[in-house]
Amino acid sequence: MRHAFLALVLALSPCIAMAGIDDVEVRETTFTGGDFNDETFRYLFLKPEKIEPGKSYPLVPFLHGAGERGDDPEVLKKHFLPAMASDEFQEKFPCFVVAPQCRTDHWWTARRRGGTEGSDELGVMQKMALQCVDDVVKEFPVDKNRMYLTGLSMGGYGSWDLATRQPDRWAAVVPICGGGDPSKAAQLVNVPLWAVHGDADPAVPVEESRKMIAAIKDAGGSPKYTEYPGVAHDSWTQTYADPKGVIAWMFEQRLDERDKAAE
Repeated sequence: MRHAFLALVLALSPCIAMAGIDDVEVRETTFTGGDFNDETFRYLFLKPEKIEPGKSYPLVPFLHGAGERGDDPEVLKKHFLPAMASDEFQEKFPCFVVAPQCRTDHWWTARRRGGTEGSDELGVMQKMALQCVDDVVKEFPVDKNRMYLTGLSMGGYGSWDLATRQPDRWAAVVPICGGGDPSKAAQLVNVPLWAVHGDADPAVPVEESRKMIAAIKDAGGSPKYTEYPGVAHDSWTQTYADPKGVIAWMFEQRLDERDKAAE
C-alpha cells in the first residue's frame, strides 16, 4: 500500500511542476569573496502570490545538488520550486523561497561523503548563499521567526553544515540525502530537524544521515528521520511533493516558540 501511494505521488509530480513555475523570478546579487571579485550571482526567487500589508511571511533557502551547479539558474527549477510555486502550496504555505546557485567546481561545504576537511569559517559559496538570503530579508516582509533551511544531496550536506553553524537562525531544517559532521551534533539538539534518505542510495550512503541522527540523539536531541525503503538517490521528489508530511511540519515550526520552550 505504501509503495502504491509513493508511486502515485511520483506520477503526479510532473503535473505539480507545471503549475506556477513561471512565477519564479531570477534575481542578482554582487558578491566579493574568495576567488570572486565583484562577480554577479543569479538566484531564483519566489514570493507569495499575495503580499498583504502588515503581514510577514516565512522564507526558505533551498540548496541544490551538485548536478545543478553553474551560472544558469534556470536549471534550479527542477526541484522544490515546482511544488512551492504550485497553486496548492501557494495557498497552504505562502512564503519566500531563495535558491542560490553554487559555481561549477565549488561546493556548499567542504565536508562530503564522510570527509572532515574545511575550516570553522563559512565557505565562500555559503557566504554567497546567505547574502542572497539577507538581500531578500532587507527588501521584503520576512518573518524571521519562520526561516526554514532545506537542501538535497550536495545541498543536504550544505543544510547540515549551515544548521550547525547557525542553529539559532533556522526555525527548522530539512536535509535530504546528505550528511554532516557528527562531532557538531550537539549544536542541533534544540533545532527542529527532519532528515530524509533512501536506504538504497548509491550516491550518498544512507549511513551519512543515520550517523547524524544518532549523534543528535546521543547529545540529547529528538530529531525526526524518514528512511524510504528501496529508494535510491532521489528521496526528495516525494518529500517535496507531499503537502501533508515533512513540508507541512516544517512550516509549523517557529523560533519564538522554541525560545519559550527553552526558558
